[in-house]
Amino acid sequence: MTTDGGRKLEERCVNALRFLAVDAVERAHSGHPGLPMGAAAMAHVLWTRHLRHHPGDPAWANRDRFVLSAGHGSALLYGLLHLAGYEVTLEDLQAFRQWGSVTPGHPESNVTRGVEVTTGPLGQGLAMAVGMATAEAHLAARFNRPGHELVDHRTYALVSDGDLMEGVAYEASALAGHLRLGKLIVLYDANDVTLAGSWRLSSSERVAARFDACGWDVTTVEDGNDLDAVDEALSRAAATDRPSLLAVRTVLGYGARNVQGTHNAHGAPLGAAAVAAAKAELGWPAEPSFYVPEEVRARYAAVAAAGASRAREWSEALVAYRAAHPAAAAELERRLRGDLPQGWASDLPAFPPDEKGVATRRASEAVLQRLADAVPEMIGGSADLNPSTFTWLKGKGDFQAPVDGESAVATDGAVGEGWGYDGRNLHFGVREHAMGAMANGMAIHGGVIPFTGTFLVFSDYMRPAIRLAALGGYPAIFVFTHDSVAVGEDGPTHQPVEQLMGLRSVPELVVVRPGDANETAVAWRVAVERRDGPTALVFSRQALPVLDRGGELATADGLARGGYVLWDASPDRSPELLLIGTGAEIHVALSAGRRLATEGVRVRVVSLPSFELFAAQPEAYRRRVLPESVCARVAVEAGISLGWERFVGAAGSVVGVDRFGASAPGPEVLRRYGITEDEVVARGREQLERTR
Repeated sequence: MTTDGGRKLEERCVNALRFLAVDAVERAHSGHPGLPMGAAAMAHVLWTRHLRHHPGDPAWANRDRFVLSAGHGSALLYGLLHLAGYEVTLEDLQAFRQWGSVTPGHPESNVTRGVEVTTGPLGQGLAMAVGMATAEAHLAARFNRPGHELVDHRTYALVSDGDLMEGVAYEASALAGHLRLGKLIVLYDANDVTLAGSWRLSSSERVAARFDACGWDVTTVEDGNDLDAVDEALSRAAATDRPSLLAVRTVLGYGARNVQGTHNAHGAPLGAAAVAAAKAELGWPAEPSFYVPEEVRARYAAVAAAGASRAREWSEALVAYRAAHPAAAAELERRLRGDLPQGWASDLPAFPPDEKGVATRRASEAVLQRLADAVPEMIGGSADLNPSTFTWLKGKGDFQAPVDGESAVATDGAVGEGWGYDGRNLHFGVREHAMGAMANGMAIHGGVIPFTGTFLVFSDYMRPAIRLAALGGYPAIFVFTHDSVAVGEDGPTHQPVEQLMGLRSVPELVVVRPGDANETAVAWRVAVERRDGPTALVFSRQALPVLDRGGELATADGLARGGYVLWDASPDRSPELLLIGTGAEIHVALSAGRRLATEGVRVRVVSLPSFELFAAQPEAYRRRVLPESVCARVAVEAGISLGWERFVGAAGSVVGVDRFGASAPGPEVLRRYGITEDEVVARGREQLERTR
């Protein structure tokens, strides 16, 4: 237990955190003071007594991870980083929410060193924390040896009432309980207040009972300012083999008596008078602002020194591990660096020409099996759709909680030969949103390359996670199959129309829609190589011809540049008509182009599977593929036409789908909607007449 003198120092540390946040919000005239004031005590206990971290090396591999899922409380996190000795200065706190600062309104992992994940949209942080804990469990099972536990860290998350209202939080917490992710500990800031009012206006849920039902270990701390009670609860959570929820009762805006415990303390500056009153209430000097007593700095400096010592001990343990298990050590270190295995892409399948062809989802499956052997860090699965998306790694085991600490024989539709945390097939259940967010957490953690799988139309369910992956630069791979109205009989509810262009609208997300099996292999190569952001791979349900690229057609390697000239009717002369297609429709464009060529048209067919990769090419290359002098242009894609004007121009023509689909066999739907050779030929002729 803490002595009286020690308790006073701890209280000063807590108040320093409170008022660093309050002063930052006040200086910015913007922000959220309520959470930092209420949750500072539990955050201080976690960061000084339990969290293993090293401010001198924020990327230390075996650090504990801290996720502020309630990202609106960012001022609390920045105060913690500042006191702990990360690269967040007092001047940075004073520049809170200002242009170019490292203290943005919500935490951004690629802006502020020490911030593990980009959070703010509620629920996402908790789901990403589940992904981090999943990655830790998998790497520990793969690499730890008796006496050599190199992977041994926890993931902590601080969540709010609002976080736990979001569906993604429930999806992820249910799966975490099933998987018994015992290294996951969640601090629930239970203050019964949301932005708009009392939590009880919209909820009467027994949150602790929900988590208990999901298989979590649940503890309630009745007074969030009782530092020793929080300490004891964290120690208890560290000793269980189940994920833990610590429901910590707090008061939003604690100390600001005029607003504390109400929604008025949530998301606006307190005002000068209320700040002065709160400081007086808690015995804190009114001036100067951003005040930090020297003894508080000394307390956190000691924590930083302890973290540095733990990191050195781990480095020494790594040396011993290398000596005892050199191959495993080399593999672990390669993964942690983010390097790919040497020659990993040399054995990717090459598909022979086949007029009947293969669905690109099936080609993707074949590529994945080769990747499973060549890139052992790949791990993933689908939202209960493996038999349709084929996003599985055959024979590589299922990621499941070990039974009585041992692996067990897999049954009931399992993919691999056994299950345990070393399995590489994740079964997310019907939880698309959590699946996307967990993949982000796994990618952030490092040491693994996560992939997911679902139908393209259900990308809508995981859109917030995709957006955060793009914003944070997380190299998750999102696989989407059943990519157009060619899905057929399942009808418009399952036929994507707007989703493909919607994904393309997300900045920093690379979307790739290959047109045959060999383009699919290159698409996977691009996705695995990409380490600075997410990639969406979009595949067909229906079989597509495998193009014969041995003669007049260009090789599929052109996909890596986003767009390329697939075929020129008159390669020695400038084209007069451009036909542009993606995915399944490149075959429609090619057949239409060949037909027009018999009429003497100098036609060029361009495969454009990735707008983003193509846009990243030098301007000279893009102009060679799509010459500005050629105004007659037709694009064909079985999705909305909006967005294609950037390639066909205002006067160009788009053969697309600008209404919802219909239930009928896929070929019939395509015919009824005009995704046909005849339609492309007719549009091509119209374009030629307009420009001649």
